[in-house]
Amino acid sequence: MTSFDPRDLRDAFGSFMTGVTVVTSRGPDGKPVGFTCNSFSSVSLEPPMISVCPGMFLSSYPVFTSSRFFAVNVLAENQREISNIFAGSREDRFAQIAYKDDLNGMPLIDGAVAQFSCKTDRVIPAGDHSILLGEVQHYSHQEGLGLGYVAGRYFSLGLEHSTAQAAPAPVTCGAVIECNGRVLLERTTDGYRPLQVSVKEAGNLRDSIMQSLNERGIEAELLQVYSSYNDAKTGAKFTYFLGRAESPATTPGVECVAIEDLTGLSYTRQSITNMMARFSFESRTRNFSLYLGDTNRGDIHPLLQRT
Repeated sequence: MTSFDPRDLRDAFGSFMTGVTVVTSRGPDGKPVGFTCNSFSSVSLEPPMISVCPGMFLSSYPVFTSSRFFAVNVLAENQREISNIFAGSREDRFAQIAYKDDLNGMPLIDGAVAQFSCKTDRVIPAGDHSILLGEVQHYSHQEGLGLGYVAGRYFSLGLEHSTAQAAPAPVTCGAVIECNGRVLLERTTDGYRPLQVSVKEAGNLRDSIMQSLNERGIEAELLQVYSSYNDAKTGAKFTYFLGRAESPATTPGVECVAIEDLTGLSYTRQSITNMMARFSFESRTRNFSLYLGDTNRGDIHPLLQRT
């Protein structure tokens, strides 16, 4: 048998983007059990079948491989905490969530974007997991996007997509562009700031900043939205993307600053000072986040892990 580095193989498997589900059932004593699962897959339309893969390390593994029924809950993008509860909590998981039973008595989690009530068709041993095939007896779904997972991190397409779309004008749109451990910054008389442009007409913000960069001769790739907020006093709107460039810019007024030096600079706005300090900190682990709110307070949402 070929031998691989388990950690490296896990990382390779993790390159595939998946959704996040919680699979539930009940033990012989009637107690509900569940685990977080990203191995959910549709198998067949006729008959309607799905599969999940419980690991042998799960304390509830014997329940899932012997139960006649189980349910799959596809989590919504705002249900990251529920995913964490079923992935790691040792307390009564079901006491921490809202749920109801399906026709077979299997727990269905409130707010899930899709729910599948299944009858166990067969259990196939597969290495340190088993493939649990289920015939769908009933299902429901609602509008909304599911919670995503890739490279060991959650992500939300809905949040990132909505902040990058057309916004009420005017809005300042910019990018924190990284190049070989440095960041492209524009130096003004008032201090440093990321490369940015004022968008006076409603439109796609990604297109607006890309056009501005191209006009200045800067070749860069835009990634996720990194920060989107309003000025708490004036109501002015700001949206900044993450970005990367292969070579440093030679545009007049643009400097390439080492990441470790970012926190020592003077910036044009306090909100930019805060954003660059966050970028400097998150660069250490490459675990970047999305800030949504205003200049005084807001929420942090995990983004995809960058390398």
